[in-house]
Order: sequence, then C-alpha cells, then structure tokens
Amino acid sequence: MYVDFESLKDSSRVWVYQSSREFDEEEMNEISAKLRVFIEEWTRHGDDLKGSYEIKYKHFIILAVDESFNQVSGCSIDASTHIFKAFEREYQVELLNKMNTAFKDGDHINIVSLSEFQKYVKEDKIHPDTPVFNNLVQTKKELDLSWEIPAEMSWHNRYFN
Repeated sequence: MYVDFESLKDSSRVWVYQSSREFDEEEMNEISAKLRVFIEEWTRHGDDLKGSYEIKYKHFIILAVDESFNQVSGCSIDASTHIFKAFEREYQVELLNKMNTAFKDGDHINIVSLSEFQKYVKEDKIHPDTPVFNNLVQTKKELDLSWEIPAEMSWHNRYFN
C-alpha cells in the first residue's frame, strides 16, 4: 500500500539507493511510476506493506516501509532488491554498489569510489566539514537527522587524521 513519504512514522525502515549518475526528469518520472506500482503490490507473505519512496537530488532513491503496520520479510526485501537490479539494467546505473560514496560540492553531488574519496581527503579536496551522505541510515528519523551531514560527523571521519 503506497502512502505519502511524509506520512510515514519516524520509526519506518529505510533503504537508500545511490545512483552512480544523476537521473534526468524522464527517468525519474518512469522510476517513480514503477516504484508506485511496486509499493502498491508489495507484500509480506500476502499481507500488505505500508511503504513509500523519495527521489532526492536526482541521485538517491529512498525506499521506506512502516514496520509498525506490517514488518518486512526476507522475501519482501528480496523483491525490493529485484526492482533496483532491474533499474540498474534499464538505466545503466549502479544502485547497489556500496563502495561508492557521495559528497556535496556546493549544489553538485559527486559520486566517487571509496578509494577516490580517500585520495581526495589526502589531497585536501574533501574536508571534515564537507557534506557527505550516510547511506547506512536505517530509519526515517535517522534519514532526517544523520543522512546528509558533515564528513566529520559520519563514518567518513575515519579518513581524516
């Protein structure tokens, strides 16, 4: 069952899928339509799931489910992963590569490999106050409070000595 993202409880579980490139408007519209259909049909052993999604900065697709309504199962998580793998193929992007990291430079989102991120830190191109995206957040509340934060306040801090 699809609901408005903002109506989900703070405790709702989230998954952040980071694209290796920016989506254009047409792609975002297509992805939105497909995700809406997916969420409308998304179930856990036949029981509806109450879910939603957001596309942020043309790079991030955030999938969310209110587990106080019904909890997700391994099968329902697999189903969601399947649609993101299909998006990877259809749009020629990486969405499941957890070794890519994102940071902001002004209004621009940069997606780089973890080794490139470390190199940029050493070259003083990325600083402790550089905004980064902590895609390890697990709830809507964490998404609101600690997804887009200064590098020094995230797991990226380990690269600054």
